[in-house]
Amino acid sequence: TYGNGTFVTLGGTILTSCDGTTWTERTSGTSWGLFGVIYGNGLFVTVGLGGTILTSSDGITWTERTSGVSNFFNGITYGNGLFVTVGQLGVIFTSPDGITWTERTSGIFRNLYGVTYGNGLFVTVGWNGTILTSPDGNSWTSRTNGTKNIIFGVTYGNGLFVTVGRLGTILTSSDGTTWTERTPETKRRRHLRGVTYGNGLFVTVGESGTIDTSLD
Repeated sequence: TYGNGTFVTLGGTILTSCDGTTWTERTSGTSWGLFGVIYGNGLFVTVGLGGTILTSSDGITWTERTSGVSNFFNGITYGNGLFVTVGQLGVIFTSPDGITWTERTSGIFRNLYGVTYGNGLFVTVGWNGTILTSPDGNSWTSRTNGTKNIIFGVTYGNGLFVTVGRLGTILTSSDGTTWTERTPETKRRRHLRGVTYGNGLFVTVGESGTIDTSLD
């Protein structure tokens, strides 16, 4: 992620860079694996195994916050003044400041892997084709999408939600409610692990070095 003039990435540790070229390892203060990081409201927040939540204003010094659970967190996003993190067995936590966290009811017991915010809506995705949406991060609604494949990633851009997952699954939606399955031109059945939007382009990545792009 990027914020306050600093890139922050995870890979068994925390690395930061001001230019994207030279990277410095930072001390997280935890031995738990970290899976997601976001910047919002002047704060970096990273989440991971064992219910771990860490915050930092500069990406250098990190403080552990209390979640009160041992479930692992997979993804985190920020939108509409709220941090939202999701993870194991449908766990969802929200926080307005990254410090005090509140558990929300997802209504499911399946692992959630990705979460994003766009067009006034939080969207989280996960096991067995799970897609949940919420306008406020508190109340969540399950959406039908026609796939039972695991969905690993979700993003929002250019008026469109895009999710990706197992066996090359790609779903799109303009409103988060009605979803349409898309087929990559390559028609590869490789698992897609992540997706993002920038500079007018959707980019998804996956196993065996897979990279697919789309303008729409």
